[in-house]
Amino acid sequence: MLKGFRDFILHGNVIDLAVGVIVGAAFTGVVTSLTTDVLTPIIGMILGQPDFSAIALGSVKIGNLFNAIISFLITASALYFFVVLPMNTLNEQITPKAPPAPTRTCPECLSSVPAAARRCAFCTSQLPRA
Repeated sequence: MLKGFRDFILHGNVIDLAVGVIVGAAFTGVVTSLTTDVLTPIIGMILGQPDFSAIALGSVKIGNLFNAIISFLITASALYFFVVLPMNTLNEQITPKAPPAPTRTCPECLSSVPAAARRCAFCTSQLPRA
C-alpha cells in the first residue's frame, strides 16, 4: 500500500505539477503587483481614471472586472512568451524529427499512399507490387 503511494508521489508528473503550482503562486504576486502598481495607473493616466475599481454602474463594480481581466491577460501573455514558447522551441530542437514514411503514387487516382500498401486508401484499387 505504501509502495504504491511512494511511486505515485515520486512519479515525474506529480513533482512537475507541484513545482508548477508553487511557481505559479509566486508569479501571481508579481503579476498582481505589476497590474495594480504599474499598468493600471498608466492606463488610468491615459483614460483619466487612476483606479479601475472605482468604476461602477450603480451597485455593480465593473472596474474590478477590468482589473481582473488585465491581470489575466498579463499572466497569460507572460506565461506564453516566457514559459510555453521557449519550452516548445527547446523541445523542437531536442526532439529528433522522424523521417517521413516512404510513399508512392496510386496509378488510378494519383493519391499518395504508403509504399507498403497493397490497396489505395482513396480509390481502393489494387496497387502493383513495389
